[in-house]
Amino acid sequence: MLEIEFHDREKELEEITSILNTRADLITFVYGPINSGKTELFQQLIKTLPKDFVVFYVNLRGKFIRDYDDFVRILFKFKRTGKEEVLKEILRHSLRALSFKGIPVPESVLDVIFAKRRTEDVFEFLEDYLSKISDEKIPVLVIDELQVIGDIKIDDLLIYKLFNFFVRLTKELHICHVFAVTSDSLFIEKIYSDAMLYGRCRYLLIDDFDYNTTADFLRKYGFNSEEIELIWNTFGGKPIYLVEAIKNKRRLKELCDFWFRLRRRQIRDSLYTLDNDSRKSVLKLFLAFKDREVIDYEFMSDELIWCVKQNILFIDPVYELIKPQSKLDLLAIRSLL
Repeated sequence: MLEIEFHDREKELEEITSILNTRADLITFVYGPINSGKTELFQQLIKTLPKDFVVFYVNLRGKFIRDYDDFVRILFKFKRTGKEEVLKEILRHSLRALSFKGIPVPESVLDVIFAKRRTEDVFEFLEDYLSKISDEKIPVLVIDELQVIGDIKIDDLLIYKLFNFFVRLTKELHICHVFAVTSDSLFIEKIYSDAMLYGRCRYLLIDDFDYNTTADFLRKYGFNSEEIELIWNTFGGKPIYLVEAIKNKRRLKELCDFWFRLRRRQIRDSLYTLDNDSRKSVLKLFLAFKDREVIDYEFMSDELIWCVKQNILFIDPVYELIKPQSKLDLLAIRSLL
């Protein structure tokens, strides 16, 4: 079986490591285009962290969260043991970094939380839990695809209660590093514009590979200069497509043509779900990419919001830039003009 290695995220790993080696003080929002390797980056980080850290990783991708019970069940991982036994289990491992998919808690604690049905009980318990762990280890909480709970209401919007809790863990108590990971650039734009988190968070962009990184990666798997140019001009540095190219090296031209035709058709079909005026507005926005790969933006227009929701365009509110989600999207956009 072909093993494809994790490749050259030294800059991003160094930046995250630098954050972890200082006192927890800000929430870190990790964002970037879809399939740029954000989840893979954290999985690699977890493998390499020293024994001083313990990571709690919660991935909300694909989870159907309707209410309080769904949120709590996904956040926690059941353990049929007492609270003290769980903490001892976490703290006793000193030879390597330890991580959990979900936050392990005894079932008896969950019974109390479900009975009261208050989000405050969840956060009060977690604060005590993480505080105790911080006496021995450095807790790291990673919530992947956080935007999933963006519109859920429990008394008030759940996301704002969660943000307040994150601020308490980092800026107030300094007991836990918090990373919120998302591919939803509308979600990041909303957060960036929200005064509530001003001065309480930082932003870390995980983008697709640049040309040199892409070329170095592909050369490891025997691609020549002509093949690298074909891949770059079709897919750019999108990691998921590079992996596809490696797996389908013998039919590379066919693969590139297939993905281009598929993406062009997907975008074209999406356009024809719009009324005539809306479609013209979107095509006018597309026209800005006729000779450029990146453009500036000042406000969120209806056509821009639609393109982002369709995963055609990616917005970076930190740098106030718009670009296609991938080189493939750029090619499809230009072919439809």
